[in-house]
Amino acid sequence: MRSRAVTTMVALAAAGALAVTGCSSSKSDNGGSSSSKKAGGGLGGGNSGGNSANQTYKVGFIGALSGDNAQLGINERNGAQIAVDEANASGKYKFKVTLVPADSEGDPAKAPSAAQALISDSTIVATIGPAFSGESEAVNPTFCSASPPMPIVTASASKGTLQTHGWKCWHRIVPNDNVEGAQGAEWLARTGAKKVFVLNDLSAYGQGVANTMSQTLKSKGVAVIQKGVDGTTTKNYNPIAQTIAASGADAIFYGGYDAQAALLAKSLKSAGFKGRTVTGNGGKSSVFTKNAGAAGNGWYFTCGCQDATTAPSAKAFTDAYQKKFSTPPSTYSPEAYDAANLIMDAISKASANGAATRTSVLDALNKADFKGITTTIKFAPNGELTTSSLIVNLYRQEGGTIKSLGNINEVK
Repeated sequence: MRSRAVTTMVALAAAGALAVTGCSSSKSDNGGSSSSKKAGGGLGGGNSGGNSANQTYKVGFIGALSGDNAQLGINERNGAQIAVDEANASGKYKFKVTLVPADSEGDPAKAPSAAQALISDSTIVATIGPAFSGESEAVNPTFCSASPPMPIVTASASKGTLQTHGWKCWHRIVPNDNVEGAQGAEWLARTGAKKVFVLNDLSAYGQGVANTMSQTLKSKGVAVIQKGVDGTTTKNYNPIAQTIAASGADAIFYGGYDAQAALLAKSLKSAGFKGRTVTGNGGKSSVFTKNAGAAGNGWYFTCGCQDATTAPSAKAFTDAYQKKFSTPPSTYSPEAYDAANLIMDAISKASANGAATRTSVLDALNKADFKGITTTIKFAPNGELTTSSLIVNLYRQEGGTIKSLGNINEVK
């Protein structure tokens, strides 16, 4: 995601400070510290013997749980926790699962400490995340070169080149930015955009989706102005908002995250910009809604993510999430729920003939054919979904609420 000065951290501090951060202080969110006592005889949790009633496996989570963009990470951590709670309560598996969160702050400079805390705990057999693209580039090589490699499944890191690095332990269960940016650009062109100002926050995610957006718009004959403003240092968006308002653009697309998108929304309103305002999956969150206030109304969001509050397949999940956290599930909560259930299914298969290990769980993930609430999950050799039709949805904020408009290819 971002490039910030490295803050000195003790490796285990990231994992230990996490469960108290976020929307809920529920005790069941506390998956235990990665400094907990390691199991003897391998990577199968606290006991040996594979699928036994006394077996407990640990699953890690890495993403932002504090900082400006924490809401997206909290959404995912909470979604994964619902999956773990349900599995443990239902007795579906002959083992229990504990979720171990590690707070990266979404920062490539801080993610290595969080990642190492998870890797160093030999009882963790797989990890959900990283949540952001920049931190993925920083730590995925470490996860995949560990001995043995740590299987990882991201529910949200969407940069369109992550799949090209040859990471053998990595999997992604959402459309990448090449899909989202292209479909977003096609929608803008199809619905009358003639000149689009494409702004990004200089993060790995923001630059990637902005580049795809710009290239596709140009291929459709739409004029493009493209600029970048550092989201880690910029607090005053009035100058760039004035530039956008004076540019003659009839739409703006912002490739960046929710907190910065909210600041931009306020500045654009003050500058009197009258065109369409659009951002990607990184901007779609309650942080944008809260911080942008009335200036956020009318904004569109492209996202390869499900609206769990309206999808029939996610009704039971939404009810459970609302009951536990006293708020509806939000961006990437259902995808993280699917990631956790996918991993537990892989653990079950891997432990059929003995204790599951990172190696056997990775093998099971690579062979997965799993139906979740968001999609059917099968992986290509590069870790991407093999699904032939990846759905990108369009959302719009109205009256302080972000509402789904449906499949972007069908929105007029």
